[in-house]
Amino acid sequence: MMILNELTKDYLRTDLPKISVGDAVKVYQRIVEGSKERLQVFEGVVIGQKGTGIQETFCVRKISNGEGVEKVYLLHSPFIGKIEITGHSRVRRAKLFYLRHSRKKMNKISRRKSLKKS
Repeated sequence: MMILNELTKDYLRTDLPKISVGDAVKVYQRIVEGSKERLQVFEGVVIGQKGTGIQETFCVRKISNGEGVEKVYLLHSPFIGKIEITGHSRVRRAKLFYLRHSRKKMNKISRRKSLKKS
């Protein structure tokens, strides 16, 4: 395992902020269409994190046109342009899967933002 960590150490990104579960984030994803490249924004709440090192992932959920949409991103992927944290929410769970079942809960956690970083 130490050999794998040494090989992937060069690919870890250091330019991304530290995100945690409950944060409201904007993820700018690089989209390549033919010879053109653009950034697409996905804004939502981080509902889970998983893995360590190069395999670290996080899941972002938002409500779009009345439907819940979730995307799982590799944190150290070269296709992520940047990540902006727009708000922090104090949560008491490691995974916020309960937000999938109630739209009221999703709205409640989105509004409970604090600017103070703990």
